[in-house]
Amino acid sequence: MSKRQAGILMPVFSLPGKYGIGTFGKAAYKFVDFLAAAGQHYWQILPLGPTGYGDSPYQSFSTFAGNPYFIDLETLQDEGLLTRDECDDVDFGEDSRHIAYDRLYFGRYPLLEKAHARFQETEEYKKFLKENDYWLPGYASFMAKKEKRPADFFCFLQYEFFTQWWKLRQYANQKGLEIIGDIPIYVSGDSSDVESDPKLFQLDSEGHPTRVAGCPPDAFSDDGQLWGNPLYDWDYHEKTGFQWWILRMKHCFKLYDVVRVDHFRGFDEYYSIPAGDKTARNGKWMPGPGLKLFEAIEKEIPGAKIIAEDLGFLTDSVKQLVKDTGYPGMKLFEFSFDSRDKESMTPDQWPAHSIGYTGTHDNQTLKAWFLEISKEDRKMVAKYFHTTVLKLAHSDYVGRFLDETLGSAPETVVIPMADYCKFGKEARINFPSTLGNNWTFRFLSSDFTDALQKDILARTEKSGRV
Repeated sequence: MSKRQAGILMPVFSLPGKYGIGTFGKAAYKFVDFLAAAGQHYWQILPLGPTGYGDSPYQSFSTFAGNPYFIDLETLQDEGLLTRDECDDVDFGEDSRHIAYDRLYFGRYPLLEKAHARFQETEEYKKFLKENDYWLPGYASFMAKKEKRPADFFCFLQYEFFTQWWKLRQYANQKGLEIIGDIPIYVSGDSSDVESDPKLFQLDSEGHPTRVAGCPPDAFSDDGQLWGNPLYDWDYHEKTGFQWWILRMKHCFKLYDVVRVDHFRGFDEYYSIPAGDKTARNGKWMPGPGLKLFEAIEKEIPGAKIIAEDLGFLTDSVKQLVKDTGYPGMKLFEFSFDSRDKESMTPDQWPAHSIGYTGTHDNQTLKAWFLEISKEDRKMVAKYFHTTVLKLAHSDYVGRFLDETLGSAPETVVIPMADYCKFGKEARINFPSTLGNNWTFRFLSSDFTDALQKDILARTEKSGRV
């Protein structure tokens, strides 16, 4: 990722289209065309795994499986597995800007069951089953028990998911685009990963976590963040040569061109909280696998393009781990102006070997961010731009923030789509440590105008990133 290039962050579920959620259908291909015409080189997405309670892509039923919600129903119609009337008769909700996950669950699965009943096994399907036998049987069995549906139904869903995704990714690559995927550091406690291989995790004799993941209290949260994921038994992983992690990363590179590894700090030291605690206050830092894990990955996947999500408070040892791996870290415009953080780095100080962002899925949109930050922080921003808060607020400040981010030194800059659209707080994707009203925002086809495409291209060209 050494060339000066740009990309856009857009979750698959946020794509426009029919039937309640963004999918791998026509709107996705149109978005690829839009990115290519706008001079972009990367499309960054969020994890593609099947989601459960809370709808978070970072709490998946499997680290290997794909989300059946992303299977395009119109493609199934073209394959003769569904009819248009069957799909149109389902109520997916009237709000085209937000996903109604309850309606999606009760409406989509009966349709997919109809498609499965009409599906005739092919040699390609049998080949898919064989190539994915290292995870698919365990996942299908896990979901069959959970959903009270036959295991071969879940095998069918995964076949359709991967078939559609690989076609879309191939199309993107042919257009000169690379896909940046995202891998959560942890897996969900309610997952086939934990059920299939409990030795990988810190569990008791009955299979329950003894300690769980999270983050300690800080300036943003008095109680810290209690994620609740089971923690890895890193000693066991090391004894196996980190084979599960290598398998996981190889699987990721079947899906993506570049992989962003979430919560990179957790590989240096991880925060361990007693299972059953209601907050993260009583946790403690424990040593992670460190460089040994990434040396094992590099040996098995030479030259793997990996981004280290190194946001938040970083110790010297974490900084050294990022440096030793050679992976680019992340720099955020919205984290550059924090009056409480004496080490915050403004965009003119960002190193070239990093990935620049205005914000991520966990942050407020640029437009709303500037209005919501403290007076002291707004003064920091205004001073950086050699103006006053009042003058900056009455200017096209979003445009100025975009240009400053794009004009910075990092080899690659990725901008969330909502920031290019200059949307407000209504377009926020996720509020960390909250449940409900997250992961729902969607774009409309009408948002992707010719004027917007030309504006993005002009800004990208101006920054020398085309």
